[in-house]
Amino acid sequence: MQDPETRVRLGAIGSVLVALCCFTPILVILLGAVGLSALTGYLDYVLLPALVVFIGLTIYALWRKRRIDACCTTSGNGEKK
Repeated sequence: MQDPETRVRLGAIGSVLVALCCFTPILVILLGAVGLSALTGYLDYVLLPALVVFIGLTIYALWRKRRIDACCTTSGNGEKK
């Protein structure tokens, strides 16, 4: 299992990248440059669900991190402090 910090970073980076591809013509230009412009019609079917997944991952990781931070810490011998 990854720690919550890694999940938060992964979710945030993924959300930013997918949002850049959704709201700017970066992917359309890149696909056109390599001759795959016929795929631009299918971008919405991939990018919007990916954006929802990454935003959900970020929210889940922040919720999980908050729960872990709020929990009591334990000492090395298993007793609660």
